[in-house]
Amino acid sequence: MGVLRRINQDDLRNHNLSVTLDTLLRAQEPMSRADLAKTTGLTKATMSLLVSMLLEHGVIEEGTPAASAAFGRPSTPLVVRGGRFCGIGLQINTDGYGCLALDLNGDTLGREWVSADMTGTDPYDIFAKLDAMTFPLESRLKRRGCTVVGSGLALPGLVTEDMRLLVARNLDWENIDLTRFNVVRRLDAMGGNEAKMAALAQIPGYATERANFLNVVNRTDSFIYLSTDIGIGGAVVRDGEVVSGVQGFAGEVGHISVSMDGPVCGCGRHGCLECFAGRRAMIEAAGLAEGDAVTGSEALERFLQGWRGGDPVVAGVVDRAVDALVSAIASAINLCDIDTVLLGGLWTYFGDELASVLGGRLRSEVLGSPERQVRVFVPPVAEHPALYGAAEMGLRRFIDDPLHFMPEA
Repeated sequence: MGVLRRINQDDLRNHNLSVTLDTLLRAQEPMSRADLAKTTGLTKATMSLLVSMLLEHGVIEEGTPAASAAFGRPSTPLVVRGGRFCGIGLQINTDGYGCLALDLNGDTLGREWVSADMTGTDPYDIFAKLDAMTFPLESRLKRRGCTVVGSGLALPGLVTEDMRLLVARNLDWENIDLTRFNVVRRLDAMGGNEAKMAALAQIPGYATERANFLNVVNRTDSFIYLSTDIGIGGAVVRDGEVVSGVQGFAGEVGHISVSMDGPVCGCGRHGCLECFAGRRAMIEAAGLAEGDAVTGSEALERFLQGWRGGDPVVAGVVDRAVDALVSAIASAINLCDIDTVLLGGLWTYFGDELASVLGGRLRSEVLGSPERQVRVFVPPVAEHPALYGAAEMGLRRFIDDPLHFMPEA
């Protein structure tokens, strides 16, 4: 039998602080000390001490006391204070690269993005540019007295726990040690797949104060997220946490085969969803571009214009893509037993109408139909969601280990 680790007072206090922060962030409205004690199960005396620590370090602040119809003193709401702690999100995607600083209260403290076709670029060159972009942002945050508590790095490929990018086919990158890049080392960035980080951005209260517009899912809900760009990425969220899998590669819905005799995918399989509903596949099928031009913004705009204008060729390509989406998503729903789907990336341009069509068709293709209700939504965070999710991944370091950043507590 292994030696049991003893829990000291700091361990217990750190845990209680983390629980208190998590509870504040996911709350739909400001909470008082009494509210927090009741929700967390901690004593009022313990909660009073924890709140005093958070107030002292500028994590939260007291709001205006609320008048109460009951007897006793008015309760004082506690709100997350901005400007003290933030996370930095980094992203390199097929359509560009950028950085973003996100405050604990949900404010964006700075964002930079360069749009460019990234296919076949030199990773050393791109990371150097990302470094040069991020350093001034860090300097501005430091002058404001805002501590960067963590950082996430979103990439369109498979990233291992030891920070190796195994492959990003749509960038033509493979076998890259991410720790060799200055910006990754300086920020101690945690790398991950862009679809998984985009999924995090949709979860209210995951690492920032809950925003009212994040109203599609709740903090502990389960859902499947699809990120459609040049290819198709995906993530499975179970009870408010992204499912990683043994190797960290779970949720690759884009590589579910929907046609055994379909075209060969870049992964080596036949008929993957990506071969029918990915941006590259659809633009090529519509005959709007070829070669390197397929991944450009002009080709995408022509495709969307064709769809809006009723072009029969584009409409046929979209119909075939929707058929493939229904097949792959139904398989994922039956496998994971999750009824909510968020359709991100390229498909957000098609709006709620497409989501409604998919939801209706899926109900007849999943186990338990017709009693089972399948919901399909356009995600509330649609513009660069992985960038926001990467910043939230960085902020979780503070929420999970607050005493590390409040040492004098």
